[in-house]
Formats: sequence, C-alpha cells, structure tokens
Amino acid sequence: MPATRDLAETILAAWRTNHQVTVFLVSHVPAAVWGAPVPGAPRKTISMLAGHLHNSRCMWLKTLGRPHGIPVPSAVDRRKVSRRQLVAALNRSSRGIEALLRLGCRCGGEVPASPAYVWRNLPLDVGHLLTYFVAHEGHHRGQIVLVARQIGSRLPAAVTAGLWQWTKRAVE
Repeated sequence: MPATRDLAETILAAWRTNHQVTVFLVSHVPAAVWGAPVPGAPRKTISMLAGHLHNSRCMWLKTLGRPHGIPVPSAVDRRKVSRRQLVAALNRSSRGIEALLRLGCRCGGEVPASPAYVWRNLPLDVGHLLTYFVAHEGHHRGQIVLVARQIGSRLPAAVTAGLWQWTKRAVE
C-alpha cells in the first residue's frame, strides 16, 4: 500500500498554488487595464478588485488568526496600490493564511473559534476554510478577466490560459 500523503501538506500546497495563480494574474494585468474603471461601477477599478483580495485575507487573519498569535499584515490602499506593491502584500498575506491553515491542522483539522468571529457563516475546519478562500479569489480573478474583456482590453490568451495551469503554478 502506498504511503498516505500528509493532509496538512496537501492543504498548504493547494493554498500556495491558489496564491500563485492570483499573483500570476496580478503580475500580468497590463498597465493600461490596471486603473481602468469597472463598467457599471465607475468608482471601482481593476486594481481595487485585486487589492480587495489582499485586504480580505487580512480581515480573515485579523478575525481568526490574531487571537492565536498570527500576525496580520497591513491592508493596502485599493485606490493607489501598484501591481508591484500588491504582489508583495499578497505574499505577506499568503504566509498568514498558511499559518492559519497550519494552526487548524495542528488543532485536529479546525481553527479554534475566536470572540472576533461573530459572522459564523463559515465552518472553521480547514477543508471549508481552504475552499472558501480559493472560491473567493477565483470569483474575483474571474471578475478581473471579465472586466478587461468588457472594456475592450481582453487579456492575452497566455494569461487567461495560465490561470488554469495549476501544475505549472504549483512549482513557481
């Protein structure tokens, strides 16, 4: 019988790949598209959608991680953040999400509830947390691709196809 892969390492590897997919997209959004307004929501830009990913991670780290000693990175100003600044921020928040998932794995597969977690709409087992975080980022990556298309600046095929190259992203 083959050796069973460690579940914690599987969870962490899946998160890291998701993070790399997000960084790949942010790094490949053309400069002309980065500050473009979102059709129907002219006060929002593509950079604001992208910045929301980091800020959302920070919110979850503040709510679920801080009470357990996990550092919370600073949020970014979604109106002013550059791609380079955002990639650096995403790398910081990704390490925090990894720490949160690692905590859950050490605690029997569940992140201990904290008094700050009042929303209570999300089960705190690592499977649900990982799925929720990945789905949230996938949703916003899709928004970015769609908005670029809507404003007439369709992203290159290498970029949109690259979002689905998880084996390649996993080793980056």
